Amino acid sequence: MNQPTTPSVADRKRVRVHHLTEAKAAGEKLTMLTAYDGPTARIFDAAGVDMLLVGDSVGDNMLGHANTIPVTVDEMIVAARSVTRAARRALVLVDLPFGSYEASPAQAHATAVRLLKEGGAHAVKIEGGTRVAPHLRLMVESGIPVFGHLGFTPQSENTLGGHRVQGRGDDAAARLLEDALALEEAGACAVVLEMVPGPVAERVSAALTVPTIGIGAGTACDGQVLVWTDMAGMGPWSPRFARRFAEIGAALESAASDYVTAVRSTEFPAPEHTFET
Repeated sequence: MNQPTTPSVADRKRVRVHHLTEAKAAGEKLTMLTAYDGPTARIFDAAGVDMLLVGDSVGDNMLGHANTIPVTVDEMIVAARSVTRAARRALVLVDLPFGSYEASPAQAHATAVRLLKEGGAHAVKIEGGTRVAPHLRLMVESGIPVFGHLGFTPQSENTLGGHRVQGRGDDAAARLLEDALALEEAGACAVVLEMVPGPVAERVSAALTVPTIGIGAGTACDGQVLVWTDMAGMGPWSPRFARRFAEIGAALESAASDYVTAVRSTEFPAPEHTFET
């Protein structure tokens, strides 16, 4: 008698936290993109993206900041509401921004509660390893799914000396693995690995039961995430680890230029765009 098979994560009507571990066990690659507003969330959700990350990268991609550090909890809540209202299938996770969790597990818990209650988040993400394991544990024990984030952690860029690959060398690689295991032991449902050498990310992925989601961490991770503006070619450049799957920025600029020309030449609005009495 044939045993029933577990549906692929791609066939799920709503992606839940436990589906992520099932996907890893089945060897299915998971997909994640950032989203900061309703229109893009709706498009990515319809395209079949498994997870939408309301990242504090909203700071340097949408709000005009030089980095993620100035982003506030209130700004994250507004973005999270927009995304969770639009998403029908994808799991939506939201970053705890800088300064909203580091002081204590209680502070992290309070921020995460706001993101779920006011922002509608399905899960949250926290940067750091062993040092934040107690913070993560309290949130998980309270019923809040939590993703970890290791490697290059943007909120610590001033300490790390800028955008630098992390985990190079035996000692650094060992610390990264130790941090990943600490996050899993504390209850993390997945771990993002950013700007980590491919072989190191492969070792970490093999050691963990929960999925790893890579960004600049090679092909061996259990899934991949990109900032959507990098993926879609919205700006003049993208990081080395990002592939530009389209040139939406150039297309949008061209459309806006055509609009300006049409208005100035009185080509638009045309009769078909005008109401009659």
